Amino acid sequence: MKSKRSNRLIAAIVLVVAASAGAAAYLAGWTPAGIIAALEQPRPAPSKKAAAETIPPAVTVAKVATEVLVETVLVTGTLVPRDEILVAPEVEGLRVIELKAEVGDRVRAGDVLATLERTQIESQLAQNTATLARTDALIAQAKSQIAQAEAAASEAQAAFQRAQPLRKSGFVSESVFDQREAAQRTTAAMLIAARDGLKVAEATKAETAAQRRELEWRLGNTQVKAPRNGIVSRRTARVGAVATAAAEPMFRIIADGEIELDAEATEAALAKIRQGQRVTLEVAGVGAVRGTVRLVSPEVDRSTRLGSVRIFIGDRTDLRIGAFARGRIVTSQGRGLVVPASAVLYSTDATSVQRVTDNHVETRIVETGLRSGGQVEIRKGLAEGDLVVAKAGTFLRNGDRVRPMVPDPKVSEAR
Repeated sequence: MKSKRSNRLIAAIVLVVAASAGAAAYLAGWTPAGIIAALEQPRPAPSKKAAAETIPPAVTVAKVATEVLVETVLVTGTLVPRDEILVAPEVEGLRVIELKAEVGDRVRAGDVLATLERTQIESQLAQNTATLARTDALIAQAKSQIAQAEAAASEAQAAFQRAQPLRKSGFVSESVFDQREAAQRTTAAMLIAARDGLKVAEATKAETAAQRRELEWRLGNTQVKAPRNGIVSRRTARVGAVATAAAEPMFRIIADGEIELDAEATEAALAKIRQGQRVTLEVAGVGAVRGTVRLVSPEVDRSTRLGSVRIFIGDRTDLRIGAFARGRIVTSQGRGLVVPASAVLYSTDATSVQRVTDNHVETRIVETGLRSGGQVEIRKGLAEGDLVVAKAGTFLRNGDRVRPMVPDPKVSEAR
């Protein structure tokens, strides 16, 4: 039963389709006999050649041309002073009574930045003056005592010498001779003591003079001065605060106003960077800034695998330390044959490109050189004017037939 129903359904569908086709043909002016003849006429068999031929895939190609290449390395970092001067008080424990420099001020070597309280040091200096006068008096007194001791010693020595021959002749008793001998020894000892007293007085004066020099130095350093020309970048000193060198420096100065970029580069890029290379920097809000590589660190950080590069900029009032900047270092430049970087294939064995010759793909082993702006220099393996697959991929094989498509330069420039 199911088979009969299916056959009936198929027959009904065929009749409906035939009726629809016949109606369309009748409306188009066909006769019933023409419709039947058209339905009975066999369809033409497809051409064997058309069936065998397939349309090759279209690929975008680029022409090998000679251009100037400038290879660059991208670095990023922070603007810092080339040399930063930390100004701290030479004299500690004194109160700040006046500040004479603001952040951003240009100062010269010797300019007064701050003034400290000096009353205490002046009082100590006055005491030292009095002590110095007293030591002068002690020295004069010691010299006078030496003169007296020398006279007494000379007299005692003469008396003792006169007593010696008289003792032998019996004109001087033993007791008198002993007295003269004792007097001679006593006066000699007094002379030595007087001379030692002079030495003590002179040493005291030298000590007092040294203390005076220190006090004068402290007094002179109650004025905190700039040790070098530059720009004040930070001021932490406050009026009324006690000056101390153990805390934050009172002032930070950018030496000579010179700024540089403290940048970082990968260890692979670091090998290409040399001192004196030109750098183009981009600083937010400023634009393009020129610089020069001043220093390349000999050390690479073990954890980040980055190395430090110092790029000197110079005295620029429109730059601010601490700002972020990126730079392009020109590591090398030259002129040669170039292809798009996307056209180069890399493998463990060799580097190659896919050249298109007579609409067929040919894999060529090449030797590459400089890289710049999405282009790669080809030093060996290609000739000027050759066509290469612009976006090489693994879907193309050596000998494949393709349809090369050269992009419109105007469209490329518009993009």
